[in-house]
Amino acid sequence: MSFSFVSHLVCPKCSKTYDHNELHQLCTCGSPLLVEYDLERLKEEDTIIDQTRDDLWRYHKLLPVTNEEHVVSLGEGMTPLLPMTKLGVKLGIESLYMKDEGLIPTGSFKARGAAVGVSKAKELGVAQLAMPTNGNAGAAWSLYCARAGIKPTIVMPVDAPVITRKETAISGAELYLVNGLISDAGKMVANLVKEEGFYDASTLKEPYRIEGKKTMGYEILEQSGSETPDVILYPTGGGVGLIGIYKALKEFKELGLFKGNTFPRLVAVQAEGCAPIVKAWEEHKNESEFWEDSKTAAFGINVPKAIGDFLVLEAIYETEGCAVAVSEEEIQKAVGHAAELEGTFICPEGAATFAAAKKLRDKGWIQPGERVICLNTGQGIKYPDTVEVNPLVLQPGEDLPRNKEKVN
Repeated sequence: MSFSFVSHLVCPKCSKTYDHNELHQLCTCGSPLLVEYDLERLKEEDTIIDQTRDDLWRYHKLLPVTNEEHVVSLGEGMTPLLPMTKLGVKLGIESLYMKDEGLIPTGSFKARGAAVGVSKAKELGVAQLAMPTNGNAGAAWSLYCARAGIKPTIVMPVDAPVITRKETAISGAELYLVNGLISDAGKMVANLVKEEGFYDASTLKEPYRIEGKKTMGYEILEQSGSETPDVILYPTGGGVGLIGIYKALKEFKELGLFKGNTFPRLVAVQAEGCAPIVKAWEEHKNESEFWEDSKTAAFGINVPKAIGDFLVLEAIYETEGCAVAVSEEEIQKAVGHAAELEGTFICPEGAATFAAAKKLRDKGWIQPGERVICLNTGQGIKYPDTVEVNPLVLQPGEDLPRNKEKVN
């Protein structure tokens, strides 16, 4: 019995194919490569999902690692799909849910891409890799590389969350900070890859990160059962997760595992200070333009130009979804509402999806009774500087202040 039904790599632009048993980065035409599976042969299997596992490797037949011995895992996957009833009432969305990726190892959904990407890199004999990051991806890949015995070089903006910097450093990775954006970090990594021959683990410059991210889509479909969601909102920087969820929908449909009549409408959520995908969608374009002077507290989606932007836009168009930009104030309010109403301390990127859901409900794009899922991509505690608190400081022996009304 095969551990994986991976068949080859393919370019979504020129259709050129590549051997998955060899190291490949981008296609010769410059496009990211996607992983293909022998789904016809997989249909003949008695079981497609390994029910003995409760992590993302339950989908190992639809993942690219061919030998189980090469799997590098910290127990990632199968995060909860939480009903957000009180917040839903506030937003006017009665069936509101959150896929909470903050509970995954390393504290963000980046662990999914790292688990599969590092596992395949190990299988292919990679000894050293390099990548630019806004923080969480670098932390995740560094920690998984430590487990795999691979040496990573990580470059992140100096303004990246300090906690992600510490996660990266403590893992033993070679860490550098750049006084600029992730695009500046990317240029430095590209030079290193060219000069030293390191494996380039930049977003979509290797084919396997997306395979880990797509398992969010598999899990959402499994957890939803016969109640397929109508809308899925995803905070979009590089957009790998949204591309992956769309890939998961298509693969489950071809395998006969998709139980809905139509795909969920996929929504790319960005910040007003960095919204290249939103601008491209509003202008009905298939690619985005570089966003100058980008800035947002939702640091993970501060990506001025995504290499896979055409794949993000395809997923939106093909599912009849949309792209929405939200303000910094709206993001901050959503962080507070999620904590006060639901007891969930979510990251700014995840909060952006709830802010976007409110906008879409107010416009009538989200209809009454529709089942809506927001992706929270990480823990709020990884962004301590985004929340300001000013509690009253008491001196020893002072009484605690009491409200005038009697407390029962």
